[in-house]
Amino acid sequence: MTTCGRCDAAMHDTVPGWCPGCRTAHRIGARTFASWLLPDARDLDLDEPSPRPPDPLIWRGYDGLRSEAAANSGVDESVIVVEGPIAGSEIRVVAVVWEFGYLGGSMGTVAGRRIAAAFDHARQERLPVVLLPSTGGARMQEGMASLIQMAATSVAATKHAAAGFLQVAVLRDPTTGGVFASHANLAHLLLAEPGATIGFAGPRVAEAMTGGPLPEGSHTPRGALASGLVDAIVDRPDLPEVLARWCAWPAQGSYPAYAIELATHEPTPPSDPWGEVELSRAPDRARAPEFLTGLDVIGEFHGDRAGADDRSIRIVAARLEGRPILVLAMDRTHGGRITPGGYRKAWRAIELAEDLEVDALVTLIDTPGADAGAASEAGGIASHVARTFRKVLTARVATVALVIGEGGSGGALALSVTDKLLIQEHATFSVIAPEGAAAILHRDPGRAAEVADQLDPTAHRLHALGIADEIVPEPKGMQVAAGWAEVARAVDAVGGTPVDMLLPYRLERWRRGWQMG
Repeated sequence: MTTCGRCDAAMHDTVPGWCPGCRTAHRIGARTFASWLLPDARDLDLDEPSPRPPDPLIWRGYDGLRSEAAANSGVDESVIVVEGPIAGSEIRVVAVVWEFGYLGGSMGTVAGRRIAAAFDHARQERLPVVLLPSTGGARMQEGMASLIQMAATSVAATKHAAAGFLQVAVLRDPTTGGVFASHANLAHLLLAEPGATIGFAGPRVAEAMTGGPLPEGSHTPRGALASGLVDAIVDRPDLPEVLARWCAWPAQGSYPAYAIELATHEPTPPSDPWGEVELSRAPDRARAPEFLTGLDVIGEFHGDRAGADDRSIRIVAARLEGRPILVLAMDRTHGGRITPGGYRKAWRAIELAEDLEVDALVTLIDTPGADAGAASEAGGIASHVARTFRKVLTARVATVALVIGEGGSGGALALSVTDKLLIQEHATFSVIAPEGAAAILHRDPGRAAEVADQLDPTAHRLHALGIADEIVPEPKGMQVAAGWAEVARAVDAVGGTPVDMLLPYRLERWRRGWQMG
């Protein structure tokens, strides 16, 4: 019986390198990993003759190092490429698997060409790419010839993504350097194995460069998740199921004719606008978490990949009546006010929706507005809101927004300038919160109810102005199915329209402003 070197527990019987005792994913060879994760895969020979030798610097002893690495690892380079179904599924992928035992999994010219060729092959075969790095980065012995493989592999990854195919990177121990800072970090979804070392520079290099010890949590999966740098930490036994679910997701649905008209729900105009504001803020109102239960959720993307994960913004991959959509949900249960990191997270959602050519990007609007604290001001909150307007208005994907609670000022509107804007019957949307307006007009926030009557931020007013396309019936309790049914009809109305037709309409629609109706 093999035991774990960290906790002395018995290793898993069938999952290689996995310790169930301390939940550590130990390093294993590329062949072992590939044969477990893709047992019926075939090797791809993608190497092409190169006019240049794999020793551009004529590094002393390099030939011997390569020969020794091949003999010890059983592979001829630091990466192998296989194609086949993920274990337990029929989902075919192209997988690039790193061998850390071959010169620390470093990327030289041969490995770089092989990785780029894997992306090209996957694009031609219309398959997702799964990256399984275990690497220290670019190979020192090949100098700049190695470093430019960061650019070469990034080009291939970009072309694969532009063709609309998913890329997933599973960060194994370790993932650092030039691989992490190029094609691996361009993947749409970043997963990490427990126990992996993750970082731009490895811990030893980072300590040498900074002249001191690293803080606790640095270079760890948990630290990366908290900083919005990875989307999830996945135990090795769960990888086949998780990868199969994600890789089966972004396949486009079919549409009826794209001239569908929405049947407007027109309730009696409310007599008490302040009462509507209170209803939109009610603690027992269905919020984003409840709405997301009404979907076939594939998984969630976390973080802005820039050091933050504002949980008031959530990015969820899902299916709506069988169609792949990406949901950008404002989650009021996590504070509600959106920070610069939250808007950067929204930009990431738009890029994902465009790359993967989902049937629609759906935004759930429910926020008192953008965060106006000192940190957000210093972080450029106004600039982030402005750029969000531009990114939503020019998104090359069908867009639908549903106001499910309170729409607060420009911070909410920036994510509402979509092809179709729906609002629930007792949701509200306002130029400013009534309390803020009362403080400005009367120097008395206590007169909010009085000012609300004049602001009239009700769903009925939004529809009467021609800003909202449809008033959606309120869900009964937490039963949100009706709301999603209306969203599905809105997606039907715009989702089959070519993007080059959608964009001019969207821009003209919002150029006309409140005169739209």
